[in-house]
Amino acid sequence: MRANRSTKSESPKAFRPTESTSIGSQLYHQLRNAIIRGEFHPGQALSESEIARKCSISRQPVREAFIKLAEERLVNILPQRGTFVVKISVSDVLDARFVREAIEVAVVQEAATSAPLSAIKGLRSLIDQQKLLEHGHNVEFMALDDEFHRTLALSVDRAHAWRVNESIKAQIDRIRYLSLDDATPLTLIVEQHSRIVDGIEAGDPTAAAAAMRSHLREIIVSLPNIAARFPDVFETS
Repeated sequence: MRANRSTKSESPKAFRPTESTSIGSQLYHQLRNAIIRGEFHPGQALSESEIARKCSISRQPVREAFIKLAEERLVNILPQRGTFVVKISVSDVLDARFVREAIEVAVVQEAATSAPLSAIKGLRSLIDQQKLLEHGHNVEFMALDDEFHRTLALSVDRAHAWRVNESIKAQIDRIRYLSLDDATPLTLIVEQHSRIVDGIEAGDPTAAAAAMRSHLREIIVSLPNIAARFPDVFETS
């Protein structure tokens, strides 16, 4: 994956709001995905008025989306200057990974003792779907990866734990998307997911927790290589 080098502010592709959630919330998710995938590159200006015009909506939902993105440190809102996509902070990534590990290890330990067989079958099915994806299908692979971790949390009624994960992992997601090309082989991620489920199915909290830690610490291994390959994407220390 290569970051888009265009300096123009763009709107999300084919924005079609639905009635299920607010327009601001829907736009936020689309802008968030665009930043994570590198469709908006670090330092790029995002124009509130231009996005509103291209999406045929008022400026208020765009403003709401920008505020949410700023809370996740994906954009920086500078009064009288504009809104800009921020560079990836290594310290933010490592802090988020630390919190995520604490949550997900606790979830997987609980799953090893109480997850129903139906949830285990669901996890195996998601792994099988990941195996079928060819190299380059990063968007689809990440969606299945998220669904795998969400299913784990829901298998033990920890929906709030998953919502907390979602709220802190924006910077991690940017790294994940960069690393899926070749820094972290897809086959390795699939193997790690399989080991996690093996531990759960065996009813072994220790093995499941160890597999989850190994999986979530993979980003520590790949991060230096990614930073070296994409220096303009990262904040300078």
